[in-house]
Amino acid sequence: MTSHRVVVDDGEPGLVLTVLPGVGYTAEGPVLARPSAALRSGGWTVRTVVWDGRPDFDVARRVYADVVRDGVASAPAAVHLVLAKSLGTLALPVAVELGLAGAWLTPLLTTDRAPEVRAAAVGLGASGVPALLVGGTADGLWDGGLAAASGARVLEVEGGDHSLEVDGDPARTAAALDAVTAAVVDLAAAVAAARA
Repeated sequence: MTSHRVVVDDGEPGLVLTVLPGVGYTAEGPVLARPSAALRSGGWTVRTVVWDGRPDFDVARRVYADVVRDGVASAPAAVHLVLAKSLGTLALPVAVELGLAGAWLTPLLTTDRAPEVRAAAVGLGASGVPALLVGGTADGLWDGGLAAASGARVLEVEGGDHSLEVDGDPARTAAALDAVTAAVVDLAAAVAAARA
């Protein structure tokens, strides 16, 4: 059975980042690690889910919802931000329900196994919840048209795959990583400023 733990790097108790990795892309992968490190250095408390094994959709859906809810329950007055990659975007509906800002990297927009993610993404603009959708044009799970119509801020990586890497082009991959990190930091700053 797949288990998980939540690793907490304490920072300011009023600024809480929850990091939800993908099934094969851990929080040590650069598109999660770099923004997390930037926010940690900016004083944010960082809560990171670490899996022991590969979770399936149903387990991840339940665990990620619980982790997000528990984070809010343990710090109800804090500014919360979710940083999720792929399978972690199963938490998008819960974050919208709770009014939590989120950076949703390579969201599961086209799979039949996560229709709730697509539905939540479609309604982001109407929800008023600050959100960033990030995907690559070479990723079969990305729907650029849906993202553009969502009302969220969108960062699309031309030629980017499901890891936001551009095959055979390390310079463009590095530039994409820089852009993702900057966009997440900007979102965090805007959310923190709005609550100040």
